[in-house]
Amino acid sequence: MGAESSLNLESLLRLTPALRARLYRSSQPSGAPDSSGGSGLAIVVSLLSAVALASFAYFCARGEVLLSGDAVAHINIARRIFDSLTPGLFQLGTVWLPLPHLLTVPFIVNDKLWSTGIGGSVISVISYVVAGCGIYRLGAQWSRLAAWAGVAVFSANPNLLYVQSTALNEPLYVAAFIWTAVFFSECAEQLRARHLALATATLEKGAITLIIAILTRYDGWFLAAVCWVAMLPTVWRAIRGSESAAVNSLRRSAAKALLLTALAPSLWLAYNLGVYKNALEFANGPYSARAIAMRTTASGVQSYPGEHSPRVAAIYFIKTVQLNLGPGWLAKLLLLMAIAGSIAALRSCHWLLLTLLWCPLVFYPLSIAYGAVPIFIPVWWPFSYYNVRYGLELLPAIAVGAALLVHLCGRAGIRRPVQPIVAGLLLAIVAGCYLSAAIAVPVCLREMRANGQARLQYDHELAAVLRTLPATATVLAYTGAHAGAFELAGFHLDRTINEGIYPVWDASLQQPAQAADYVIAEQWDPVSEAVRRHPQNLVAIHSVLVPGQPPAVVYRSGLH
Repeated sequence: MGAESSLNLESLLRLTPALRARLYRSSQPSGAPDSSGGSGLAIVVSLLSAVALASFAYFCARGEVLLSGDAVAHINIARRIFDSLTPGLFQLGTVWLPLPHLLTVPFIVNDKLWSTGIGGSVISVISYVVAGCGIYRLGAQWSRLAAWAGVAVFSANPNLLYVQSTALNEPLYVAAFIWTAVFFSECAEQLRARHLALATATLEKGAITLIIAILTRYDGWFLAAVCWVAMLPTVWRAIRGSESAAVNSLRRSAAKALLLTALAPSLWLAYNLGVYKNALEFANGPYSARAIAMRTTASGVQSYPGEHSPRVAAIYFIKTVQLNLGPGWLAKLLLLMAIAGSIAALRSCHWLLLTLLWCPLVFYPLSIAYGAVPIFIPVWWPFSYYNVRYGLELLPAIAVGAALLVHLCGRAGIRRPVQPIVAGLLLAIVAGCYLSAAIAVPVCLREMRANGQARLQYDHELAAVLRTLPATATVLAYTGAHAGAFELAGFHLDRTINEGIYPVWDASLQQPAQAADYVIAEQWDPVSEAVRRHPQNLVAIHSVLVPGQPPAVVYRSGLH
């Protein structure tokens, strides 16, 4: 994970004695804080690595790592950076933020890792392990029992296990999100304890993980605002009215961290302005979520539940979160236990940590209501699947809330055996909840099957046609919907004229027979329209017909 690789995970896990003493100072938990140090981290890393690799191998063997059209698109955006008629950073496109694609590049240079999708999953698998370590770090400040309870709730989730086996960007974001919460909450504690040197170093690490989040998903932009609004008053109190080397160092670090986290989204705005002449191309351009919603919805008709209604959007999002835990009442009980643990902990100094972890509960309803970001779930209207995986964004808060509940049961005034009993009950609920989710098929996997199986079948059939073409043949095609066909065929993208090569693309649509040796026209795409207007010297040689997908015709140019 790019910047994360510079961080020593073992040092991340250690907590300062002063910080441990400050947390719940008036209480005596029945489980002591984790003193296992590096050995505890080694167990977490080993266990989560084994789980991640086993899950990836399982889904890869079943051919399900490429079910998601978004995952396929992420892989091929990364591939276009070096495999294109016009390679370079301009191939990053718009809408999706660039960091996941840049980090994926080294793992898909090899054609086999690209065509199988294995290379696209590497960052997600690593992110899953790093995220689990972050949950352990948060719980270890209270007790080993709380730490392992949190890790179990987070890492055993069947939906997360599937998503981390794909090239989707959620695992990377979740890892950065968790560690941002770790560092900013620890920095606040260190500032309150007047450990200014430690706070300075922690704030710098928090800025790094926050930048990773900002450049991975737009959730990170909202997270950055919440982080600094919550953090700046604490920093201001620490540096106000005194002058010392430590205070001056903290002041400089805070200023640099704030400027760097503001620079990250500014760079993306500048990129969009330079390439597309519109700084907000990702938000209001032709490929944005808003533009897609406008094209697919009749004027004046409500397109999805929660549009222009934050209340309905919040209800749908919470239900989506519950479905990502499991299908039945055990999932509701687990969610309620996590909420109870979080509310009970608000009396302590955990308010900043909990504010950060639960902020998706504000971001996603607002995005649904006003950002043209729909969520469809199978149990409520319109009884379909779309963006169900967004419910996983609240999984860190649920895991930490459950860990806090275990910890709070060991506070002074509660008999010692209560904490292990509560931990055992929690783990039993988690086991039943996740087992029922696995038996019913995880909802995220059901979404990918429902929306991706026909597309994947189409990609395989088109890939079979591509393999029959001469080794030096060039192809004119719109790859936005079916880049996976070229990936599965191992057909290098520098042999294609596609929508990512803007000047050449526009000219080629005016004379498709002259532009390439072969032309692939899918019904209603720009190439199909170009063929309709300029059919001269084009001979149809193959058709691709898959139920649920627009038909496609492969033409040979008579001029080559």
